[in-house]
Amino acid sequence: MSNKLVRSGFVVSSMTLISRILGLIRDVVIAHIVGAGAGADVFLLANKIPNFLRRLFAEGAFNQAFVPVLTEYQENKPDEVKLLIAHVSGTLGWVVSGVTLLGVLGSSAVIALFANGWFMAYLQGDPQGHKFVLASFLLKLTFPYLLFIVFVALMGAILNTLGKFAIAAFTPALLNVSMIGCAWLLTPYVGQPEVALAWGVFIGGLVQLLFQIPFLWRENMLVRPRWGWFYPGVVKIRQLMLPALLGVSVSQINLLFDTIIASYLVTGSISWLYYSDRLLEFPLGLFGIAIATVILPTLSQRFLRGDGQAFAVTLRWGIYSVTALGLPAMVGMFLLAKPMLMVLFMRGAFTEVDVQMASMSLCAYAVGLWSLMVVKILATGFFSRQDTKSPVKYGIIAMCTNIFFNAILAIPFGYVGLAMATSLSAWVNMLLLYYGLHQQGIYQFSRGCGLVLFKVLLACLGMVMVINYFNPSFALWLSMSFQERVWRLAILITLGAFTFAIGFWLQQGHKHLLKPIS
Repeated sequence: MSNKLVRSGFVVSSMTLISRILGLIRDVVIAHIVGAGAGADVFLLANKIPNFLRRLFAEGAFNQAFVPVLTEYQENKPDEVKLLIAHVSGTLGWVVSGVTLLGVLGSSAVIALFANGWFMAYLQGDPQGHKFVLASFLLKLTFPYLLFIVFVALMGAILNTLGKFAIAAFTPALLNVSMIGCAWLLTPYVGQPEVALAWGVFIGGLVQLLFQIPFLWRENMLVRPRWGWFYPGVVKIRQLMLPALLGVSVSQINLLFDTIIASYLVTGSISWLYYSDRLLEFPLGLFGIAIATVILPTLSQRFLRGDGQAFAVTLRWGIYSVTALGLPAMVGMFLLAKPMLMVLFMRGAFTEVDVQMASMSLCAYAVGLWSLMVVKILATGFFSRQDTKSPVKYGIIAMCTNIFFNAILAIPFGYVGLAMATSLSAWVNMLLLYYGLHQQGIYQFSRGCGLVLFKVLLACLGMVMVINYFNPSFALWLSMSFQERVWRLAILITLGAFTFAIGFWLQQGHKHLLKPIS
C-alpha cells in the first residue's frame, strides 16, 4: 500500500475541514443570537446530552467494536456481510429507539441528573429554576437526534470500510447547515432562539440520515434491518462493545461530572467551556479523529493478516502525523486564544467579557490538545486488534484522575479548573495507552520518535517567538475594526505556520515524518 493511506487521510481531513468550518459558522451564529447567558447554557446542555449518548451508541463504543468485526467478515466471510449488517442495524435500531423514547418522555429526570444545580434551584423556587424547565422542554426536541445519528454512524462505518471516507466525513456538515438555517429562519416564529436551535438539531439529524442512504444503496449495502440479538456477529460485537462502552462511558462520566459542577457555577460557565471546547474540537477533528478514522480499517486488516511490522508502521505514521500537525496547533491556539475568540464570536450577545472568560478555559484546554490527538491514535492500536478491555482499564484510571483534579481545581479556578482537569487527565490517558502497547510489544517509543518530537518542538519554538513578536496587545485588538482583526489574525496564523514549516524543513532528517507507508 503506497500512497493510499495518505490520500485517504487527505480526503477525510478535507471533508472534515469543510464540516468544521461550517461548525464554526454555526457557533458564530449561536454566539450572536444567544451569547453566553442563561439561554445559551440551557440549549448547549440540551444539545450535549444526546451527543453524550451518541458517543456511546454511535461513533464511540459501537464503531470501535463494529469496524473490526465488519472487516473480519469482509476478509473471511464476504457472503455474510449483508446478513451481518441487517442484524446489526435491526438490533441496534430497536435498542436505541427504546432509549430515545425514554429520553423524550423522561426529559425532566435526565436534566435533573445532568444539571442538578438547576434542579435544586427549581425545587427551592429560585429564579435560576427556569433553566431547568426550559432545558426539559428543549431536550424533547434534541433527544431524537440520537436515533438518527446512530444509523448515520452505522452507514458511515460501512462506507469507511469500503474506502468511501469522504461521504461520512462530510455528513456532519449538514447538521451545521441545518442549525444555521433554523437559527435565522425559525427564530422570528418561535420567539426564543434556543428553541429554533433545538429544532435545527432535530432536522439536522434527519437530513444526515437521508443523505447517506443513496450512497449505501449505490454500494449495494442497503439491507432491511432484522432483529438478531443472538446472531454470531452481533454477539461478537456485543462482547467487544461492552468493555468499549465502559471505556467511552469513562469520558462521558467525566463530562457529566464537569456539567454537574458547572451547573453550580456562575451563569455563563457552561457556555464559556462550550465555545472554547468548540475551538479545540476544530484541530482535534481535523487531524486527530480524521487520521484515527483512516488508520482503523488498515490496522484491522494488518492484524488479521498477522503483519505485525506493517501494523507498527501504520501506527507510527499516525503518531508522527498528529505530532507534526497537533503540536503547532496546540501552541498557536494557546498564543492566539483571545484574538480567535474575538474574530469568531465577539458580536451580538457575545461580549468582550465573554472573550476574556472563554480564552482562559481555551488555554487550559489547549494544553491537552496534542495528548487528546495521540489518545485517538493509540486507542486504535487496541480496537483494531479487537482488544477493547485494555483501553477501559486505562480509561477508568484517567477518569478517577479527572475527578480528582476537578475536586481540587474547581473551587479555586471555577470553570477553568474543569478545563485544566480535562487536559491533565488526557495526558494521563495517553501515557497509560502507550504503556499498554509497549507492554504487549505492539509499539514502542524509539530514538527516531524522540528525534521527530524534538524537531517539531524546536520548530514550534521559532513559531512562538514570531507570533509573540507580531501579536498586538489585547487593548489594541479591541480598538480594531472587525476587518482589521480578521486580517491581523490571518497574518499571524500564516506567519506562525510558515515559520514552523521552515523551521522543521531546515532540520535534517525531517523527510521521513510524513513519508507514505509502503
